[in-house]
Amino acid sequence: MGERARAIGRTGAGLAACAAALAGLLGTTTAAQEEAPREVCAPGGAAADARIDGRIGGRASEGGAISDAQAAEYERRLRQERVPQQARDERRTVPVVVHVVSAEDGTGDLSEATVRRQVDVLNRAFGGGYGGADTGFRFELRDITRTADDGAFASVGRRGSAERAGLRRGGPETLNLYTADLGHGILGRSTFPQDYADDPGADGVVVDHRTVPGGGRENFDLGHTATHETGHWLGLFHTFQNGCSSPGDYVADTAYEREQATGCPTGRDTCPDRSGTDPVDNFMNYSDDACMERFTGGQADRMADHWYAFRAGKGA
Repeated sequence: MGERARAIGRTGAGLAACAAALAGLLGTTTAAQEEAPREVCAPGGAAADARIDGRIGGRASEGGAISDAQAAEYERRLRQERVPQQARDERRTVPVVVHVVSAEDGTGDLSEATVRRQVDVLNRAFGGGYGGADTGFRFELRDITRTADDGAFASVGRRGSAERAGLRRGGPETLNLYTADLGHGILGRSTFPQDYADDPGADGVVVDHRTVPGGGRENFDLGHTATHETGHWLGLFHTFQNGCSSPGDYVADTAYEREQATGCPTGRDTCPDRSGTDPVDNFMNYSDDACMERFTGGQADRMADHWYAFRAGKGA
């Protein structure tokens, strides 16, 4: 699973060190075994709540979600399974099942209205409603399940969670979105499309219940943790994958970026020898929710490639 950890703290050498530390913690696992999380790094490199500064994964410091070597292997598998353009149906509706997992005292329970607002955020983000490209993906809420269990509330967000496998519905084309308590260091996790065949029960996206619209997680409660994680679920890497080195995030129209962004910096350029300033407003960065507003046309094409190869095409 691809995890999203947001590094929320300082930029520069301190943030790079935080990302390196996360990479060291996660680097020994394979994507088929793990998820991509969003973690948070505080000033000084200590794990902390993502509200200190930045955002796999907490969009704080997703830094070590997958290695560059693993990204290259995912790319190899995509090239192997890619479906010809002419074989595609441009109507891409993703069924969504939301699993609301809460504590027995009601902590983490979400109303149906909140769940629908989260799906609305996905539709607006993937439809270009915040200012980016219309990716061609639409999300249709099919069902909401509810589980009130203290143990599940704390464990659903863990990698390889048995509870997720027990709740999951549908096939590779169905987005199973789980809300639960991921603690202070992780905002969300996601599997990648290439992992579905090996472990269907783990497939899906998990977000901390406080990251949904109005959820109360400072700087990260507009619902874009789910947007970011769903980008992973559809095959996207972080905009800072591979840093300033080719091939970057494997998308031609996102600028190279040495390390994840925190907050909402303007004019940031961590790869001055490459064209363009850092894509701090891209949904696949670690910026604050309020800063994130776009997918690019290249990212839309890449998500379509993964959709037809692994979720709705011959690979499914």
